[in-house]
Amino acid sequence: MDLDLQQYLLAHINENRRELILKTISERTKHLTVVLENFFQPHNFSAVLRSCDIFGIQEVHIVENNNIYKTNPQVNMGADKWLSLNRYQENEFNTDTCFNNLKEQGYKIIAAHPHHDDIDLFDMDISQKTAIVFGTEKEGISDYVKENADGFMKIPMYGFTESFNVSVAASLTLSHLKQTLNTSPQINLQLSPE
Repeated sequence: MDLDLQQYLLAHINENRRELILKTISERTKHLTVVLENFFQPHNFSAVLRSCDIFGIQEVHIVENNNIYKTNPQVNMGADKWLSLNRYQENEFNTDTCFNNLKEQGYKIIAAHPHHDDIDLFDMDISQKTAIVFGTEKEGISDYVKENADGFMKIPMYGFTESFNVSVAASLTLSHLKQTLNTSPQINLQLSPE
């Protein structure tokens, strides 16, 4: 958006709304991004998008290999209209296109995968721009992600159940990583003026 247009629009809304918009924008980041690979359940898509908005993650990358992006408006609560959604759906397999795009932008790609050579969520280094990949509800991340991710992350678990629901895992991950960003003064997490 043109900065003059932004100033014009901000001048024509009430003060409370203007303060909310400016505060929200100041807490948005592209330092962290989320990749949703081949989700098929609309409520999971929607819950993750809602968490991304709530935790100030501006961009989400949606890989549609055999499953099409669909949300549930009752869960989503309009969160998708505040996010930059990057959809990868041109080919039969789109994860490689997504990864190439992220690598070109300087992202380190970390896959949420608890049964691989992983690092604990609380020990993750996010000083470099980081993309967190969450895989499909049934199988998790694809073999391509297992072979091409820069690293793997797990959330500590203390019960008998082997994994969280993917939307819960995303929310826990984003909550912790956003807090880490907020307390790391050496990381510039804010969006550019443009």
